[in-house]
Amino acid sequence: MEAQDYGWFAGTPLDYGYCVTLVRGLDCDEALRRIGGEQLERRAGLAAFSDFAQRNFPWAGRDDQRHAIGAVPLDGWTLLLEWNGFLGVTKRILEPLSAGTQVVSHHKNVDGEDRFCWMVDGVMRLSFEPFLADRRSGTDPDGLIDVMAQVGYDLRPLEERDPSMRTGATFALAEHLTGVRVTQESLDTAEYVCAKAPIR
Repeated sequence: MEAQDYGWFAGTPLDYGYCVTLVRGLDCDEALRRIGGEQLERRAGLAAFSDFAQRNFPWAGRDDQRHAIGAVPLDGWTLLLEWNGFLGVTKRILEPLSAGTQVVSHHKNVDGEDRFCWMVDGVMRLSFEPFLADRRSGTDPDGLIDVMAQVGYDLRPLEERDPSMRTGATFALAEHLTGVRVTQESLDTAEYVCAKAPIR
């Protein structure tokens, strides 16, 4: 797997801003229960989920400050998807989701801010901003450095760096850790359990 395998992502509604969270061994119901998600409906396909997420987005001044999330089973994991979201990279979500298992999540917003997290049973193994992939934290910040270079992260000094492939590299790194390849087809054909979860 490498960054180029995820070039399709730029053509999806999620390219505006997204959060992808993969949790191993939990079904959709349990994953949503752990984050306080209220299930509302089911939607078939990425376009339909994106419509649900945008209509339920917690815009400033809106009374309902819960974030829309779509849950999908995928190869022994549950994928939690957010349009323009960030919950999956927050400690409040990661800790309960990872209890007794592991979670890999990544996020990017419309301003280009991004985050990658790998947590195992409440312990953050790796966390970094893909734009600044040389600045890593966690209990094993350097354990995947060779893999990161192989999948497409540019780890040269900042003034020499080309960050244009970082989103694709982030998907590829998540695939390395989970064995799950997220494809345009898998997102376009999935049936999403649509829910809303509290931001705080």
